[in-house]
Amino acid sequence: MTIRIVTDSTSDVPADTAAAFGIIIVPAYVHIEGNSYLDGVELSREDFYRNLPNYAVPPTTAAPAPGAFTEAYQQLASEGATQVLSVHVATSLSGIYNAARLGAEATDAAEVTLFDSQQLTMGLGLLVIKAAQAASAGHSVPEIVDMLESLVKRTYVFGILDTLEYLRRSGRVNWAQFGIGTLLRVKPLLEVHLGTVDMVEKIRTSKRAMNRFLELVTELGPLEDMALLYIQSTEQELKTFRRQTQFLVPEGCEPLAVELTPAIGAHIGPGGLGIACVARNNQ
Repeated sequence: MTIRIVTDSTSDVPADTAAAFGIIIVPAYVHIEGNSYLDGVELSREDFYRNLPNYAVPPTTAAPAPGAFTEAYQQLASEGATQVLSVHVATSLSGIYNAARLGAEATDAAEVTLFDSQQLTMGLGLLVIKAAQAASAGHSVPEIVDMLESLVKRTYVFGILDTLEYLRRSGRVNWAQFGIGTLLRVKPLLEVHLGTVDMVEKIRTSKRAMNRFLELVTELGPLEDMALLYIQSTEQELKTFRRQTQFLVPEGCEPLAVELTPAIGAHIGPGGLGIACVARNNQ
């Protein structure tokens, strides 16, 4: 029995990590001023974020076609996979899971099991990596799914945004949640957990926002795993962020630092920092 893992580009799993575990990443689409680009394949993060504030029409995103998933599953079967575990962004936030389901229904080359991570970016990515590690260790699909179901309850993403404007434009979050936030130019703190995106606080200064951000993660208790998230941070800013979050790092963990892929960044905008983490104990 050979188990392989499939995910989508919103997972932000780095290419070298995916290659090391044989993870297949199916890219979403980013639509920019009449052109469509494969997320992470035909569109670099550097170019996208540099140009994002200047696009006349806000970029939009779309799920991959079901056929892209069918092709991925068939590719893995041709490489010897007998079972595929396909782990994806929260169904409440994207249609990607449904596209993967349709893609799975169109092939019988390998047995495909789908899993809703109820997360995004490295909240999803950490789960994908853990699933691939478990598969490499010889665990069965039901065992891995049981593990993921436990981890989902303990997985969070926290973020500090520079602006609410891109979330407002995207239509992914109800405008009523923002109130007069944009007028006050606050630093919104977001939490993603169990498929929901909540604005937990709106803070006026960057320093206070960072302090509260770190408190929110600390309140989860000891962490089992974590990753750092950023958009358009300089090397020095990222170094500072690593130093600020060092006290949260679990023993033996080397947190990945990942710049959010355009398929997510289109809804968040330039700037911003975040942490994806798995709490050691159920909250």
